[in-house]
Amino acid sequence: MGKHKPKLGQNFLIDDGARHAIADALGDVHGRTVIEIGPGRGAITEILAGRARRLVAIELDESLAAQLRTEFAGRGNVEIVESDFLEADVAALVGGDAPVSVVGNLPYYITSDILLKLFASVALWDRAVLMMQREVAERLSARPGTREYGLLSVTAQMHGSVSSLFTLGPGAFQPPPEVHSSVVRVEFAPRFAELGVEREGFERFLRGCFAQKRKTLANNLRAAGVERDAVAARWPEGVAREARAEALTVEELAEIYKALR
Repeated sequence: MGKHKPKLGQNFLIDDGARHAIADALGDVHGRTVIEIGPGRGAITEILAGRARRLVAIELDESLAAQLRTEFAGRGNVEIVESDFLEADVAALVGGDAPVSVVGNLPYYITSDILLKLFASVALWDRAVLMMQREVAERLSARPGTREYGLLSVTAQMHGSVSSLFTLGPGAFQPPPEVHSSVVRVEFAPRFAELGVEREGFERFLRGCFAQKRKTLANNLRAAGVERDAVAARWPEGVAREARAEALTVEELAEIYKALR
């Protein structure tokens, strides 16, 4: 086996029940294409190779990619791509199979970056089952008014519905990480059209809304360049003037965006 490389954030899943539960959470993938992010030593790859019509596993580690190619050499439905997922041309890898399912044990240090890439290419995916640090998983599914709710929560919930499936302790991995890990399922269904907002402008607006957590939304918007008079004149009824972004639903934020636009 190749040496563990801490810089890549490699904590390999060794819990047999967990790897089957993750594969099962994707649903029936017979006749379908699945993209796997960071297959590592192939714990989940091995299961999905027997289920999916086509499995594309994207692995950054050169030695692990070589091992996986050897292990799955006789499987015509498995493709091992040695690449950084953040730099990979995922549209080309998916090809005409979109939308496809995606699965992965995400490296802790780039989890948010990977999620943002998935959201940015949302038309390619129908479902994702992803393992990540428990605290990040809690932010994805957080509700307004909770400590975890923030920009990542709203961004995720604008792109689909998030379900928390289960949490694993450090002992499920080798080497064991210092944190707990949670598995979430995202059913992709973008809400931009439903809420009457255009994606690029609304996402820019959200970044301004959540820029400073302790400031009211009105103050954050003024800091982002929205004129004080516009905020005062167009603020929608039913939304408290002193509200912070962290207290507002996706629907309320969309109403404010449309009123100020």
